[in-house]
Amino acid sequence: MRLVIQVPAWNEEEVLTASLAELPRRVAGFDDVQLLVVDDGSTDDTSRAAAQAGARVVRMPLHRGLAAAFNAGLTAALDLGADVIVNTDADGQYDPAALPALVAPILAGDADIVLGDRGVATLAHFSPAKRLLQRLGTWVVRGLSGVPVFDATTGMRAFSRGAAARLNCFTSFTYTLETLIQAGQAGLAVVSVPVATREVARPSRLFRSNARYVAISLATLARLVFLYRPLRVLLSLGVVFLLAAAWPFGRFL
Repeated sequence: MRLVIQVPAWNEEEVLTASLAELPRRVAGFDDVQLLVVDDGSTDDTSRAAAQAGARVVRMPLHRGLAAAFNAGLTAALDLGADVIVNTDADGQYDPAALPALVAPILAGDADIVLGDRGVATLAHFSPAKRLLQRLGTWVVRGLSGVPVFDATTGMRAFSRGAAARLNCFTSFTYTLETLIQAGQAGLAVVSVPVATREVARPSRLFRSNARYVAISLATLARLVFLYRPLRVLLSLGVVFLLAAAWPFGRFL
């Protein structure tokens, strides 16, 4: 059994060495553990830092965003013969000690995807706006997918080989919401386990401000609704316009 821990990274040279050093090289239930860093077109020495830390490196020539890096990582991990793939962030915000518990449901045959639940409603280092948006995203994904999700935007999650082979993101901002909707439509078993997180001092690489995060996330959610439930959305819009037209048509009659 082979476990591949994939880490999407963009300009993470300063923190990547320490983050990779914390990741386990041995995990119960696996004969082999490999580290894989997907360098999303970094302009610093992220690739060199990853290679020096003993990780395999997939270098993307241009910066294409987190979803594209995640997709590239899944493809590379499958090519490496991964039986289970764990995705985690390069900034070290997720406690690596949770990794054995994260993969346990897959090893036991109880899940295809396991989410690391951060308990976002109570995270002190999240702003109120960010906590609200996290809950909104989770509510939308739960409704669209039918999957019992409690933390839809967590970046620490595990995938069986079969689940990873069936996922592919179309949105460019992040993979977290869309993969869960696809999992629900594919009938994949998704469970959650609690994971501890740490506050990261440096600014996020994914967004420059909370306002920008809110705007992009809302646009992403709207796109996902149209992408995966087009008939329901278009029928609802049609009913709204039909009711709006009923009053002047009634006056005409």
